Amino acid sequence: MKVWSNVLVLGALSTLAWTGSTAFVPTHAYASVGMAPAQTGGQTVEVKSPDGRIVLSLAVKDFEGAASCPVYSVTYRGKLVIAPSRLGLALSPSPLAEGLQIARQTESGVDTQWKPVYGERSIIRNHYNEVVVELQESHAPNRFLFLALRAYDEGAAFCYTLSRQPGLENATITRELTEFRFPADYRAWASYTAQGVCTSVPISQIQRGCERPLVVQVAEDMYAAVAEARLVDYARMKLSPLTSVPHSLVADLGSEVSSSLSLRIPWRVILLGNSPGQLLERNDLLLNLNEACAIEDTSWVKPGKVIREVTLTTVGGKSCVDFAVKHNLQYVEFDAGWYGPENDDASDARGVHLDPKRSKGPLDLQEVIRYASARGIGIILYVNHKALERQLDELLPLYQQWGIKGIKFGFVNVGTQKWTSWLHNAIRKAAEHQLMVDVHDEYRPTGWSRTYPNFMTQEGIRGDEERQPNSMSLTTLFTRMLAGAGDNTICYYDQRVDQQATHAYQLAKAVCFYSPWQFLYWYDRPFLSREATARAPDARNVIGDEPELEFFDHCPTVWDDTKVLHGRIGEHAVIARRSDDNWFIGAMNSDEPRALDVPLQFLDAGRKYTAHIYSDDPTVSTRTHVKIEQRLVDRSMVLRIAMPARGGQAIRLVPAR
Repeated sequence: MKVWSNVLVLGALSTLAWTGSTAFVPTHAYASVGMAPAQTGGQTVEVKSPDGRIVLSLAVKDFEGAASCPVYSVTYRGKLVIAPSRLGLALSPSPLAEGLQIARQTESGVDTQWKPVYGERSIIRNHYNEVVVELQESHAPNRFLFLALRAYDEGAAFCYTLSRQPGLENATITRELTEFRFPADYRAWASYTAQGVCTSVPISQIQRGCERPLVVQVAEDMYAAVAEARLVDYARMKLSPLTSVPHSLVADLGSEVSSSLSLRIPWRVILLGNSPGQLLERNDLLLNLNEACAIEDTSWVKPGKVIREVTLTTVGGKSCVDFAVKHNLQYVEFDAGWYGPENDDASDARGVHLDPKRSKGPLDLQEVIRYASARGIGIILYVNHKALERQLDELLPLYQQWGIKGIKFGFVNVGTQKWTSWLHNAIRKAAEHQLMVDVHDEYRPTGWSRTYPNFMTQEGIRGDEERQPNSMSLTTLFTRMLAGAGDNTICYYDQRVDQQATHAYQLAKAVCFYSPWQFLYWYDRPFLSREATARAPDARNVIGDEPELEFFDHCPTVWDDTKVLHGRIGEHAVIARRSDDNWFIGAMNSDEPRALDVPLQFLDAGRKYTAHIYSDDPTVSTRTHVKIEQRLVDRSMVLRIAMPARGGQAIRLVPAR
């Protein structure tokens, strides 16, 4: 560590000033951080990742006609990934972006482990080096701004803190000046709505309002993703072209932000890896940039598999409960229509008032809740945002009294500071009543499920409802899923499967697409009598007794370890996940037949496993055409996974008796 003589280091003072807490007090003071005069006569600070491969640099210097402004850059394995890019805030009435100098800096490092309530792995390492810099105007009114810079082995992150100071107790941020300049016109995967189509384009062709995470291919063996973490009470960031600067982007907020001070702005993140699969393995970085769990007793927070009840009847509800018991599902969800037309402001979610366009009933919801509870199955209720916004403080204690386990929020408002704050406050309130939450539709996560793990999952994904081709699912897997859990609403018997994929491919999705609440059999239903539903009992969407359903029965929704074994955006993926002693592998393929070798080195040494293999075979006489095989394997072996076009495989590895 080196600190130049023109800098006063006040570690404890500076850290506490910007956080307002002891959350960032270092457990190890070993950071590799330096500060030196910049070549333009300014100042520079540099922080390196623990393995030294990632370097996040900050310079305060004259830049493109602006005097003494903060400029950052990021290198990975010696290659420039983010070229010098401006930082700053456009405050009303005057920006806080130039005429600045570094007044103080604090260096620290952290290397800890923590156990999430649930996740893609049971232990997460939080290992980074950090420098917190105080930037101060060199002219009146001499305002100051804290900037935290972190370098992890997984990526780089920075965040602004605007503290209360003389003459500045409240602030309005009209826009952020945060830039992401790339050295060349790299290939990127862009979408413009959270559930939109994601296409491969050069950065120069990205339009305004591009979603995050934005994945960029820097080289054949180098990928980056621009992301956002800890978005709680601020406006959502999207990305837009930086006018007049080639292949460059700038933060684009969903609204102005007004706040009393101090205000911590969400983390701006550059996730880095050697491959799309490594980016996916490193998505815990977003969780690490959020606060620790705020719920003291999390025993009621329970992941699980969910089936949607589509008839909105008592008989249908009980039938789903019986199916859940038989097939090791944990929840039944009553979707839109149970309390009236969801988009009608007059619909009252405090009681059952069926939407006649969706169901003729009858629905005795209290009886279904009682029936389910007696069999260990939880009930989840869908509630549209209109009713939530009007009735939230009445609904939460009422649903807790009913014995409801969770709420699926429908068509939530997103983007602006107002609705961002409302949504996260609603999740906090739900936790007070021991209610779990699934948020639909346009919301994308930023890691806040670490702080409030009752926030189980969210949509913000182009899932099976959208009839997307395999190439889109395999794009989503390595782009959207970097942000966190995605409610993909996996279909099985619906005609979408035959139109877009195979059934073995659908089985694999339960492994590949992580969601602590995993909705299965979307659009499907257990067998019901003609009296209970208008749909014929032999209809395509009636769930059958095909033997491969045992894979869904056994497959968990949360994991102790996750490994991406193969992955190419839009083309193919092989992901292995462990739950206790069992491993599950999902393999998904796009438009060309493909065979991939999968070494089993992740298995325990000296142990044999029975591999239950579910693959596509048109000669199998069931309507799903899935073949089931068993093989005895160990870690010295290599599985050859052969997949047809738009096909897949699912594998369950169990220690052999």
